[in-house]
Amino acid sequence: MDKHRWFSYFKPFLSLFLKSSCSLCDRTAQGEFCQYCQKQLLQCQFTNKNQFWLSEKPVFIWGQYQGVLKRAIAAFKYENHPEIAKPLGYWLAESWLNYPELAIDKLTVVPIPLHADKLKKRGFNQAELLAESFCQLTGLPLQRQGLERVKNTKALFDLSVKERQNEMKEALILGKDFRRRHPSNAVLLVDDIYTSGTTIKSATETLNRAGIKVYGTVAIATTKKC
Repeated sequence: MDKHRWFSYFKPFLSLFLKSSCSLCDRTAQGEFCQYCQKQLLQCQFTNKNQFWLSEKPVFIWGQYQGVLKRAIAAFKYENHPEIAKPLGYWLAESWLNYPELAIDKLTVVPIPLHADKLKKRGFNQAELLAESFCQLTGLPLQRQGLERVKNTKALFDLSVKERQNEMKEALILGKDFRRRHPSNAVLLVDDIYTSGTTIKSATETLNRAGIKVYGTVAIATTKKC
């Protein structure tokens, strides 16, 4: 178990002996966030979280990528706060379970992978940690290495649609979990931020070529406007 995952698992026990502070503002907190930051975060969630489900690439999104939620994701990914995955993944799962017509039982959860170089630099894959928390509440099985990223892609955020497509071309392959054995049911992809859908399309095409069906995607935030 790497040090980041060790810390996220044992932080609740350490907090029994040490005063815990909010991952965003350093105020005293019972969990990952103080009451003030948690309240601000919960105000970022969508009322209708399945509003993008009936699109070409079905996606279930918890909230808008702005304000405190944007700050929390930045702290999570770039400021070494892997513990933030726990409440975010839990809130995503809790919302998902409130839509029983979508939250079917026969799904295998697969996180969008990081390239090995980025994983080594960051120390964790944010999508994998979100998927862990999501699966703890939903009870769905998690395949951490259903996909593998073999191309160290640039950040897609500031690229044009064409540039994103070129960047993601041949970036993903089937991971070792699925090279050994394909899942017996459809896949639910997990990512942190949904933007243009280019990464999700690449992941879906990779899995489809192997005969693996993709049910849809869940993500904690989107840059798309309602």
